[in-house]
Amino acid sequence: MADPNSDPSLNALVESLRRLPGVGLKSAQRMAFHLLQRDRDGALEMARALQSAVEKVRHCERCHTFTEDTVCSICRDPQRDARQICVVETPADQAALERTGSYRGLYFVLMGRLSPLDGVGTRDIGARELLERATDGVAEEVIIATNFTAEGEATAHVLGEALRARGLRVTRLARGVPIGSELEYVDLGTIAHALSDRR
Repeated sequence: MADPNSDPSLNALVESLRRLPGVGLKSAQRMAFHLLQRDRDGALEMARALQSAVEKVRHCERCHTFTEDTVCSICRDPQRDARQICVVETPADQAALERTGSYRGLYFVLMGRLSPLDGVGTRDIGARELLERATDGVAEEVIIATNFTAEGEATAHVLGEALRARGLRVTRLARGVPIGSELEYVDLGTIAHALSDRR
């Protein structure tokens, strides 16, 4: 909770900033004080941009990523390989893959991952929509690129089984030793996966 002795508007700003992931009370206060003390024009620009994004940005009808259009630019691009669908957890994961410039297929964004403890099941992540899209007669391979967390692995397993049952080729992002790292400093689990997934 923000300082009960400060003004309600300042408290509301601090509490709003605390909604951001990884931002605690002190960080939120620092940001609020910076914006109000040194960058009021930036604060107004941020407020306008946030309001505009909330009003205009929606989910793509095909892949569920964020877009201002009914269908996003990637799904509309005729140069993309519609035979491949890469499944990611979030639009941020999709953006990271796009920045590599090495993938030219299409995407499906789950907008989350399975987490039974939090009440997140297959319906909540669009599994049915993914299965419908993957079995449209065009897709030949589904690349599962969920994160390598316990929930991401569980999501990959459940989706992989369902997709394979429908005759699709399912692949998973490889795990391994990061480029530029030295083996003595890499965790044992990563080394073990790199050995088992070697090519």
